[in-house]
Amino acid sequence: MVLIMGRKILREIIAPLSVVLIVLGALSFLMGTIWIWFSNAEIWMLSSIVESLNNWNYYLFVIGIVLLITGAWYLYDFFRKRKFLLEEIKTDRRSDLVKRKAELEDIVKRLPKKYEKMLEDKKRELKIK
Repeated sequence: MVLIMGRKILREIIAPLSVVLIVLGALSFLMGTIWIWFSNAEIWMLSSIVESLNNWNYYLFVIGIVLLITGAWYLYDFFRKRKFLLEEIKTDRRSDLVKRKAELEDIVKRLPKKYEKMLEDKKRELKIK
């Protein structure tokens, strides 16, 4: 029950969460990069933070790469699914929507609730069960 509830909450905040992951990943990656390759450079306030973390910056570098890739993937996946759904529900042809009904229903399970409502409204409009 908790897992299902967690997924429902996660699907509502996936886009903002992806942006947060990208920002945190970029910051961690930048700090690790400064420590590894530019340890003598004075870059604003970031250099003093990097110096205080010492060898932890290697971990920050790796964590930054992982967070950047993860955040970018989830954001890309969200916008790809959203674009596909919005293009498909523009149709006024009942047969097109019936063909892709299962695929669209699977997609809306992973998107915020408002997209599920949009699909239901379109199905009601075209009289699809």
